[in-house]
Order: sequence, then structure tokens, then C-alpha cells
Amino acid sequence: MRLIGIYGASGFGREVMPLARGQLTAAGTGPFELVFVDDGENAPLSNGHRVLSYAQFLEVPAAKKQLGFAIADSQVRERLALRAEQDGVGCIDILASNAVMLDDVSIGAGAVICPFVTLTSNIRIGKQFHANLYAYVAHDCVIGDYVTFAPGVKCNGNVLIEDHAYIGTGAVLKQGKPGKPLVIGRGAVVGMGAVVTRDVPAGTTVVGNPARPMVK
Repeated sequence: MRLIGIYGASGFGREVMPLARGQLTAAGTGPFELVFVDDGENAPLSNGHRVLSYAQFLEVPAAKKQLGFAIADSQVRERLALRAEQDGVGCIDILASNAVMLDDVSIGAGAVICPFVTLTSNIRIGKQFHANLYAYVAHDCVIGDYVTFAPGVKCNGNVLIEDHAYIGTGAVLKQGKPGKPLVIGRGAVVGMGAVVTRDVPAGTTVVGNPARPMVK
């Protein structure tokens, strides 16, 4: 039997779990058990699935073990994914059945693609990408590793998003130009509802319409 864990038993994990369950059931590739993996204080069951610590997950006998990471903090997501890889645990891609992917879309391992997400054409996406409800990525975009899209993000064409960037709910990224994409720098944060019309430097938080660096 395969043992598959959704790492994170909080809100997003409980949204991802039924997507994984439906995907695995539809695939019909043999028996599996789906569990939550969480190192916090949790009840032993959540939404009908066992909740295990990571140490307990490693101890359970199984022919194959995989994890999906429902962790919003990209730095934590990276650390947990690297630890699992070192322990010989694979990662699983979770793709909602009604997500849309058109031509020539490449996505790295460990993606979570939620319902009603659209990825159009000629897109390159790194590992451990999260795209929440109703987000879209348009043509000729390049997205790095451990990038997070909150619900309703509108990423128009010719945008380059570097590793660990976070794009908040309902944010709009203006279309770039061929050979001169709009750039969201490494670790940048785009606030909820922001409209980004120019490049965002690495590590910068921008808010508003048009988006400007947040004043602390």
C-alpha cells in the first residue's frame, strides 16, 4: 500500500486533501492511505484522515511514501521538502480535475494546483508551486521555485517571478513584453489586491494600485 501525506493539517491542508483523494481515486493505481502530517498539537483524526507527526509518518510500514506540502510559508515548505527528500520520501503533484492547462506548460515536482486555476501556453514553472483557487498564469511566463499564488491572482503574459515570491489574493501583474518581462524579484511579496505595473525588487513588499513599496 502507498502512504501519502498532506503536510499541514490546517486550513489549506484540509482544502488540498480532497483534491489528492479524488486524484488518486481517479488514477486507480492501487491501494493507498491518505494521512495528514503535522508536527503541531492536533486531534488524531481530521476530516476522516489520520493525523501523524512526521516521525510517525516515517515509522508506518508502506511500499511507497509520498508527501504533498500544503504549507504557505515558502521557506518552511522548502526546508520540509528537502528533509523529506533526504529521508527517501517522494513528493506528489496535486492537480484539481477542473484546472486548465493548455500548450507547452512545464511544472516542477510538488505542485499544488487548486480548482479553477488556468495555466495557458508556453509557461515554465519551478518546483513546489502553489496556485490557489481561480488563479491564472498567462502565456510566456517563467516562475521559479517555491512560489505561492493566493486565490484569484492574475498573472498576465511575459512575467518573470523569481524563487520564493508570494503573490497575494486578487493581485494583478501587468503583462510584460517579449524579451523584457515584468520581473517580481526573489522573495518579494505582492499584497492583496495590488496592481503591479513595474518590476518589484527582490525582498520588497508592494501594495496598492498602482503597487508601491509598503511604508513601515
